[in-house]
Order: sequence, then C-alpha cells, then structure tokens
Amino acid sequence: MNAARALCRRAGHLLTLVMLAGLTGCAGVDPAVYRQEKPALDISRFFNGHIQAWGMFQARNGEVKRRFDLKMDGQWQGDEGSLHEHFVYSDGEIQDRDWHLHRVDAQHVIATAPDIVGEAKGEISGNAIRWRYVLDLPVGTSHYHMDFDDWMYLQDDRTLLNHALMSKFGVHLGDVFVTFRKEP
Repeated sequence: MNAARALCRRAGHLLTLVMLAGLTGCAGVDPAVYRQEKPALDISRFFNGHIQAWGMFQARNGEVKRRFDLKMDGQWQGDEGSLHEHFVYSDGEIQDRDWHLHRVDAQHVIATAPDIVGEAKGEISGNAIRWRYVLDLPVGTSHYHMDFDDWMYLQDDRTLLNHALMSKFGVHLGDVFVTFRKEP
C-alpha cells in the first residue's frame, strides 16, 4: 500500500511539473514592444523574390544537432503570398516546404503548409514578427507535433534574423536560429 501511495504521489508531482511547464511556456514578450523599431517589417516586400538563408538546430543542452542552407522564393499578389523553401541539411537530407500566406491586416498574418498542423499565426509589430504554430516533425518512422514560438527581426532591408523556440507539452527542447539574406 505504501508503494502505491508513493507512486501516486510521484505521478502527482510529475503532473504538477508538466502543468507548470505548460503555463510558463505560454509567457513571453508582447510583440508590441517592437512597434517603434525600424526598419518596419513588411512581409510582402521582404518575402518577395529570392532569399538565401543559413541556420541550425541547437538542442536544449547547447549541442548543435543540425545545420542547413535554405533557398526561398516568394511571390505576393495583394494580401496573398506563396513561399517555397528548399532546405539542404549538413547530413545531406533535402526537404521542401510550400507556404501559403494571407495578410489579415497590417499586424496579422496566417499561413499554412502541408506539415503545419492547422494554421501558423503571425503578429507583426515594428521590425518584428512572432509566429506561433505546430509543426508535424518526422523523426525516423515517427511523427511528432512540436510547438514553435518563432521570432523574426528585420535588421536592414536585406537581412532578417530568426530565433524559434521548440517545445512539446511546454517543455523546451531546443532552438532554431536562421539568418535570411534577401537577394538584390
């Protein structure tokens, strides 16, 4: 009986930790803090044409697990945009993703892609955009739904820096860092 109580108590502690991690995972900076930052990000201008990017995935322990090169081609017509991404990973894997973007208003964008669960929701303020989405991530023969809190910051007319936090059940698993360079 004491063993059963101890097991229940441990399970209760674990559940409490998972719930607290989930609550703290929702906290963060409000994009409005960047409203005065320049240059102002216009996603239909930056993500129009050819863009090169370089990035990496860093596990929560600090180890860089994967690096990649990325080529992007974007096109916009009014409030509708399409963006093709072509990833080449350091281990030789190649991956493509096609996004459809819709600008709802000056501050809000929604986007879809085949491996995004539901919609990615973007909020623009000043030089920054914050994306929140769930990515269906293949790992071997399995798929995992990973939560992304993805921030992009326009540095100048041709350079955008990206930092995305990846988590599952509110537990931080790693970070993705990307530098985008728009071709002239």
